[in-house]
Amino acid sequence: MFKSMGQMHSGMEKEVTLQNIQELYRKFTAECPSGKMHLHEFKKIFGGNSTTEEESAYMEIVFQSFDANKDGKIDFMEYVAAVNLVLRGKLEDKLKWSFKVYDRDRNGCLDRQEVRHVVKIIYKIKKHNNPDITENTDYICDRVFEVMDKNKDSQISLEEFIEGAKKDPWVMDQLQLDIRPCDWFLQHQKKS
Repeated sequence: MFKSMGQMHSGMEKEVTLQNIQELYRKFTAECPSGKMHLHEFKKIFGGNSTTEEESAYMEIVFQSFDANKDGKIDFMEYVAAVNLVLRGKLEDKLKWSFKVYDRDRNGCLDRQEVRHVVKIIYKIKKHNNPDITENTDYICDRVFEVMDKNKDSQISLEEFIEGAKKDPWVMDQLQLDIRPCDWFLQHQKKS
């Protein structure tokens, strides 16, 4: 089950020490002998048993967001940055990361198509985990734009995104990107 950003943050504000990083590096090189994490390795580690097409697409979006230099691989420094964001990142940093994931064309604004694309994937995953959930992506997108698009230009800027998510818990819940790197990190910490 995917955990929410809030759940991941609470109780996990542990300092990432040099020892942690050394252990993380040992585990990283064991999992990724090439020193680079490819998409299939990322899915294996963080996707767990993600079996649906939606979960696979979601993991691809998350992978691309962590691949800072866009070379199709995650190196150790990109990985440490991702783990640090998940374990210790402030809400604003997590929202900036979420915005980056949504902004598929990298133009600095979100349009309805970009928001609908990710919301649809999130809801298919939620429905797979809980069949009782009813999906209405158009309603969600309309409400997201109603709350966030302050200047009514049919685009959501980063500032509007952060302000709207902080102000409206419902919007935050709809847009929340849920990932599990911290589960893997903490699981390996306990073993060391």
